[in-house]
Parts: sequence; structure tokens; C-alpha cells
Amino acid sequence: MKKLIVILFICAFGLSINAQNLKESDIPSPVKEKFSSMYPHVTDAKWEMENGKYEAEFKQNNVETSVLFEANGTYFQTEVEIPVSSLPAGVSDYVSKNLRDSKITEASKIFSSKGIVTYEAEIGRTDYLFDATGNFLSKESDTNETDDDK
Repeated sequence: MKKLIVILFICAFGLSINAQNLKESDIPSPVKEKFSSMYPHVTDAKWEMENGKYEAEFKQNNVETSVLFEANGTYFQTEVEIPVSSLPAGVSDYVSKNLRDSKITEASKIFSSKGIVTYEAEIGRTDYLFDATGNFLSKESDTNETDDDK
């Protein structure tokens, strides 16, 4: 019984460190300043930590958007939700060949600070990343995210 409690505690701790919701007062000034300069009309962003970066999530023109910043305020990337039908053809080819009977439930277009565009296709609790032409790059399981986080 003690082992079960310890395992549950470790799992709960692991869930809390992957993506931590933050109060605006927890956001470094350089991050807030850079965000405000990029998105002056956004006042209702939700902030969290993601892999050591500050992430602002908000809707812009009714589209889910998230922006990542380094602690010093340096812009890292923007992720914008897109219709699944807007993914490059190579993505659906990859899914039909390698993930039979799977369905893409969400899609995003990611713009890096270096000008690189990638695409993300969510299938179940796994995010599949593709380059601008739809070639598979990597996958990342997101077992910590709940439907409420979307």
C-alpha cells in the first residue's frame, strides 16, 4: 500500500512540473514587455511554463494561439491552431501509411524565431511534428495534458 501511495505521489509531482500555470506576477518583466509589444491588444493570456520557457496562450481573431519566450524576453516561437485540412499533404500520407485507423484531432502551424515553419498533428495524446512540406520529423507523447488544457 505504501508503494502505491509513493507511486501516485511521484506521478502527481511529474504532472505538475511539465506545464505549470503561472500568475502574471510570476512572469519576468522582459517577457511581459516583449509579449505586450508583439500583441498589444491581448489582455487575457493564460501563462504557463513549458520546458523552461514562458508560454502565453490566448485567442487572436478567434484562433487558439500560443507564444513561447525565454526568461530574458527573447521570442522563441508561435503556434497557431489550423484546420486539419490545412496540413500539408505529406502529413495525411504519413498518417494513412503509418498510423492506420488513426484520426488527426487537432492541427497547428508553428513559426520559429528563426523563420522555420513546422506543423503539428495531434493524434490521441501524441503530437506528431512535420516540416513545411509534410515530412515526418518527430513525435512527443503528451500524457500529462488533459482535455481541459485545450
